[in-house]
Amino acid sequence: MNIEVNKEKAVVVFSGGQDSTTCLFWAKKRFKEVIAVSFDYGQKHKFELECAKAICKKHNVEYHSLDLTLLNQLAPNSLTRQDIEVDKDAPTEGTPNSFVDGRNLLFMSFVAVFAKQKGANHIITGVSQSDFSGYPDCRDVFIKSLNVTLNLAMDFPFVIHTPLMWIDKAETWKMADDLGVLDIVKNETLTCYNGIIGNGCGDCPSCKLRKNGYLEFKRLYKK
Repeated sequence: MNIEVNKEKAVVVFSGGQDSTTCLFWAKKRFKEVIAVSFDYGQKHKFELECAKAICKKHNVEYHSLDLTLLNQLAPNSLTRQDIEVDKDAPTEGTPNSFVDGRNLLFMSFVAVFAKQKGANHIITGVSQSDFSGYPDCRDVFIKSLNVTLNLAMDFPFVIHTPLMWIDKAETWKMADDLGVLDIVKNETLTCYNGIIGNGCGDCPSCKLRKNGYLEFKRLYKK
């Protein structure tokens, strides 16, 4: 894959999951210096952060973890509360109980502050409108609006990149394959809401989406 490398810095919002790991390697192909930032927001499975750190260490990416545990005080949800089980299926109305109000808004705002201090105007996030699972803060209109707001708020020329915005999970697997990191994404990432690395529990909505996407990827692109 011949891609012209941008000599500017980029910061990736990084959870250690399938989407953000694919975006991390997408960024490594395009930017001379890439920094990964994760958030501790009180998630049940701290192994997510260990997984993110391990991927960065193994693949020589500067890694930082920021404390946002106050988010659990504001928006109790199934990803942070032991007494709330993750919805196995999407609700007929409203957002899934795995949705954390304001999470992406806060993540992107904190990453922007961090990025400016690092002199990095490029920010990469793995949100997708095609697979947004009912999460309003994964929509393109939100990201575009936030990009303008952050630029005005900090008087800094941020550029938010969303490589996965218009592609589904099968195409995300294909992107990882095209980047030469399919095995890394398949075996080293943690997408499961129940904290199981790789293929996960197979039962939570995130695992189902990941598995169905992989099967579709194999059907379409690995004949």
